[in-house]
Amino acid sequence: MLLRSFLFVPADSERKLEKARTSAADALILDLEDAVAADRRPVARRLIHDFARAPRRHSLWIRINPLGSADYGEDIEAAIAVRPDGVVVPKPETPDDLRAIDKDLSRLEDANGLVPRGVRLMPVATETPTAFLTVMDYRNPPPRLAALTWGAEDLSAALGASTNRDENGEFAFTYRMARSLCLAAAKAAGVAAIETLHADFRDPAGLERAARAAQREGFTGMLAIHPDQVEPINAAFTPSAADFEHARRVIAVFASGAGVASLDGKMLDQPHLKQAQHVLAAAEAIRSRGGAS
Repeated sequence: MLLRSFLFVPADSERKLEKARTSAADALILDLEDAVAADRRPVARRLIHDFARAPRRHSLWIRINPLGSADYGEDIEAAIAVRPDGVVVPKPETPDDLRAIDKDLSRLEDANGLVPRGVRLMPVATETPTAFLTVMDYRNPPPRLAALTWGAEDLSAALGASTNRDENGEFAFTYRMARSLCLAAAKAAGVAAIETLHADFRDPAGLERAARAAQREGFTGMLAIHPDQVEPINAAFTPSAADFEHARRVIAVFASGAGVASLDGKMLDQPHLKQAQHVLAAAEAIRSRGGAS
């Protein structure tokens, strides 16, 4: 799965849903959880059904309410009804929560004549203290796991913190640790690592810094909470022409099968080759999807 930008859309807002149809985001997350008041969720479930009737140009994901919550059962039924590409799982305590959700989804898929395990899962894997301590258990991936992302807002509330930022405005150590563990767990599981959201949508410079830092460190995409965040995120996670050309040249000098090579006076070894292969694969995946923006 190579999706650069995941745009959250409150599922109870007809105006925002309609606007999202023209978004440059690679994926839309129609939100039934935090962005929707409890008494509006029946409306939101109806609207995602209406939204899904139109032809899709985005990967479609639904954020349900947590396993065991009052809304969970109706949320996954509504999700299956629109045949999304995936479900975003908030506040899982451990990967066992995803195994329980897998069983419920399998039952619904069977009842609706759908492809078994066609709906994938992306947990927000660090939103509770227990989840923080068990995020590395995803290295043994539960069924349907497509990606891991992380969250700092709910975790800071659960820890009783007054803020999740330090005096310089950067994530404090605890949240940087959660981020790093999520990245490592995703790579160990062989799934996509998706950077958390940049909460201040009026801070384009901060968003660009965060997105480019995430790309350099190995994340392949990022969450967005405002349409204006999509283009900078897409740009950060799209290999530049210079990156593409350098990667092509690196691969070319290894064409003989040598374990080491030289390019522009610098010695290269297998990690450089693997990185170049990642760049070309990402560029090709984006190009084939028509997502050069």
